[in-house]
Amino acid sequence: MNRVPSLYLSHGAPTLPIDPSLPSVEFATLSQHIPRPESVLMLSAHWGTAQPVASISTQPETIHDFYGFPRALYEIQYPAPGAPQVAERAAALLGEQGIATATHPYGLDHGAWVPMLLLFPQADVPVAQLSIQPRMDAAHHFRIGRALRALRDDGVMVIGSGQITHNLRAADFSARPEDADPRVDEFTGWFEARLAERDIDALLDYRRQAPHAVLMHPTDEHLLPVFAALGAADDDYTLGIQSLGTYQKSLAMTNYVFGTA
Repeated sequence: MNRVPSLYLSHGAPTLPIDPSLPSVEFATLSQHIPRPESVLMLSAHWGTAQPVASISTQPETIHDFYGFPRALYEIQYPAPGAPQVAERAAALLGEQGIATATHPYGLDHGAWVPMLLLFPQADVPVAQLSIQPRMDAAHHFRIGRALRALRDDGVMVIGSGQITHNLRAADFSARPEDADPRVDEFTGWFEARLAERDIDALLDYRRQAPHAVLMHPTDEHLLPVFAALGAADDDYTLGIQSLGTYQKSLAMTNYVFGTA
C-alpha cells in the first residue's frame, strides 16, 4: 500500500455532528479527497497523560466526555473496531526512540470519535488512540510523530485532533462566522505560512514567534497534536488546507493534510 498522509483536524465543539450551523458536511467531504487508511492512530487533545499511553482496546467505548449538551449527542455511538496491533506497534516504535510508552484499553473520547464519525460514518476503519502529554512541549510531540512515521507505510493514518485556535474564554457563542476576531487570521496565517515553508524550527517555537500565540492557546493541548501529525509527515510533505471558517468568534475550524510529494 502507498504511504498514507497524516492529518491534523480541528474537531470543534462536540456538537459538530448534530449542529447544522457548524460545518459538519464540509468536514465530512475531506474523506473524499484522502486515501482510505487501513487503520487510524488518533492523538486527541482530550486524552492527556504524563507519558504516552497507547490504547489496546479491541472494541473502544464511545466516551461522552462533556456535560450540558443536547441529549441526542449522548445517544451517539461510534462502534468502530479497535486497532490493538497498531497500538502495540506504536508503543514499540516509541520505545525504540527512548520514549517509554504504556498500553491500556482506553475508549474513544470526543476528540477522536467526532471526527472519525464524520470522516468514516460506517465505523469500519479500525482506530486506536495514543495520548498526548499536555505538560510537554511541541518538540516532544514532533519527536513522537517522527517515531510513528513508519506506520504510514502500513496504511496507518496518524491523525492529530485538536483546534488550530482554542481560547474558550475569548469565545462568543452568539457570534456569527463573519464576527471572527481578526487576530485569529493573523495567527493561522503565520502558522500556515510556516507549514507551507516547512519551517519546523519556527513552528516548534510558535509560542514565542507566532502573533497572538498565547491568546489563541492559553494552554496548548489543542495544538500539540498538530506537531505529532507534522512529525509523522514526510520531510518534503505537500500541504493541503481545508479552511471551514471561524466560529464563536475565536475558534477556527481548519484541517491540514500532510501528503506525499
